[in-house]
Amino acid sequence: MTRKSKLKGVLLIALGASSYGMLATFVKIAYSEGFTTPEVTIAQFTYGILGIVLINTIQKSQNKNQATTASTKTIIQLMIAGTSLGMTSVFYYLAVKYIPVSIAIVLLMQTVWMGVLFEMLLEKKMPSAQKIISVFVVLVGTALATNIIENKLVTDWRGIVLGLLSAASFTTTMFTANRVGIGVSSAQRSLFMLLGGAVIVFGFAIANQTGDFQFEIFAKWGIILALFGTIIPPLLFNAGFPLTGIGLGSIVSALELPVSVLMAYFLLNENINTWQWIGIVLIILAIVIMNVNYKKD
Repeated sequence: MTRKSKLKGVLLIALGASSYGMLATFVKIAYSEGFTTPEVTIAQFTYGILGIVLINTIQKSQNKNQATTASTKTIIQLMIAGTSLGMTSVFYYLAVKYIPVSIAIVLLMQTVWMGVLFEMLLEKKMPSAQKIISVFVVLVGTALATNIIENKLVTDWRGIVLGLLSAASFTTTMFTANRVGIGVSSAQRSLFMLLGGAVIVFGFAIANQTGDFQFEIFAKWGIILALFGTIIPPLLFNAGFPLTGIGLGSIVSALELPVSVLMAYFLLNENINTWQWIGIVLIILAIVIMNVNYKKD
């Protein structure tokens, strides 16, 4: 693989991660305008599904039906896997109702140690020393990033619990996405996983929406949320990871954390002190430690 193609992959993943990083701030602004979590999630997933359907249609016409079509069994597996995608959106968007975006994104990044735990339980093998060190660094970074030093840890337990639930469901999404329906195109996989996520999102909306649904969300925020949350990042990640590899790609994708915090700082005026910045840097460092290969080829 050439250096030029690897650089291209880094740029694609960096843009995808930055898109994800902007998402929570947009959701928070939508909340300030009176929109609800059910309205936000329905608008995002509706436009997201329409966008991915359009991409699948274009790819199918270009490939002239040469692409592998997913079997019924694979479709069902992908939709089941996609339910965790819907839960991630619901939990994360509910979390930012109760806690600052800069704290919610830190909780979401707990996927680092949750991923190690999942791997240990599912594959029944102890994690390497490198991964254990990474987990320790993440926990220290989280303690700093959530401002325990100044005893200003967010006291709303609902936001903390929801943030950790979003991390758990996102970890599930990452594991299933790398194991289910590998033989079909990324656009097909994205579509069926989104459909599975939509089942959760629409079910949540029906159960929790109070009052009339504000259809203005589709015109005002729906397209933006779909682009930055369900269309652009998966496409860029699917194009970038094959060029960089999982290790380097994971490191670059950590850009989501500082982008999210900076967006909250500049657009939402959230206060972020020096200790919190140190914690954020430590979490990114942990991701680097986990993915750097110290062995020489």
